[in-house]
Amino acid sequence: MPKCVLAFSGSLDTLIAIAWLKEHHDLDVVTLSVDLGGTADLELLGEQALTAGAVAARIEDVREGYFHDFITPALHALAHYESYLLAAALARPLIARELVRVALEEGATCVAHGSTLKGNDQIRYESAITALAPHLRVIMPHREWNLRNREARLNYAKAKRLPVRKGPASEYKYDLNLWGQSVKCEAFGDTSKPIPEEAYTLTASLLNAPNEPETVQIEFREGVPVGLNGKRLAPVALLEQLNQTAGRHGIGRTDLIEDRLVGFKSHEVYEAPAATVLYAAKRALEQMTLSRETLQVREGLSLAYGRCVYNGQWFSDLRSALDEFYRRINQNVNGQVTMGLYKGNATVVTRQSDFSLYNAETASSEFADASASETSRGFSKLFTLPVTTEARRKKSSE
Repeated sequence: MPKCVLAFSGSLDTLIAIAWLKEHHDLDVVTLSVDLGGTADLELLGEQALTAGAVAARIEDVREGYFHDFITPALHALAHYESYLLAAALARPLIARELVRVALEEGATCVAHGSTLKGNDQIRYESAITALAPHLRVIMPHREWNLRNREARLNYAKAKRLPVRKGPASEYKYDLNLWGQSVKCEAFGDTSKPIPEEAYTLTASLLNAPNEPETVQIEFREGVPVGLNGKRLAPVALLEQLNQTAGRHGIGRTDLIEDRLVGFKSHEVYEAPAATVLYAAKRALEQMTLSRETLQVREGLSLAYGRCVYNGQWFSDLRSALDEFYRRINQNVNGQVTMGLYKGNATVVTRQSDFSLYNAETASSEFADASASETSRGFSKLFTLPVTTEARRKKSSE
């Protein structure tokens, strides 16, 4: 029987997809669960998948690859979409890449994912899979099955005797990885009501955040964080520690009316403590180490990079070309930035770099040499020449 590799999170939808794919497509299912820095027990997920009928359950720790291949380029670009720092959007092309890799290893003819009909992820997965392995068939059960609500899916699971996990009931759904998490809830559709504090799990309420500020020093090498508070750390450990520290101070919440790729606005809630602090710190270091013109171009291309990530164009020529630009300009983004964390705010305290373009003596209003007066006069005359010429034209036409 031909094989299908299914992206398996342990959700009800991906659980019933194991039985559904076999029943409706005559496929043996190999599940793939990846460790992106979330809290799920992946060994338990594997057992659940096998009990549900999967012929194999693959588990992969991809945290290091996620940092180096996806988070690092996004941080190089300070990429964002609206005010969203792209945690879930960055993870999708990685999951797609792993699906393709496992499918090739297993000799599978197709892959499957549990995206919903109104979600952005269907585009992100399928764009990436098509770019990497156009010969693979992609199945999205939500497009085909008639199980249109949770009750119907629960009844299907019961009929198939599938091992639905029973845990504490929660109206919130979380998608967590190293770079942040998204929070979903049906109640968020009513924007006249505030987001309940209980919805947030990574960031403290400002009322409960420490009453004393805390500082953290972040060391960057070529635009990548490599140390925290004077200690070199591996990427995963650095992000985990900074997420805890910044989250304790209530930093990194985003409450956004977002323009979805699929064409409508949605109310989205995100938490990204470490990413928020790193963006602010790296921006501060860039201001010191990059020229004005480079910063202006970088700012505009950051929006383009964010759209590539959000719109599922990770494996496009455009994103690759943007990476070349950002790799080059980040070669000089080296130094240390001290950030102050307090009641939801991350502010720059100090910054230092051996690659700095800033010179305190030059910037001082007291600085002058023998030729300063003449140089200033000539620069001013040349710089204001266009405005002066326009003024003369206007006067001559009166």
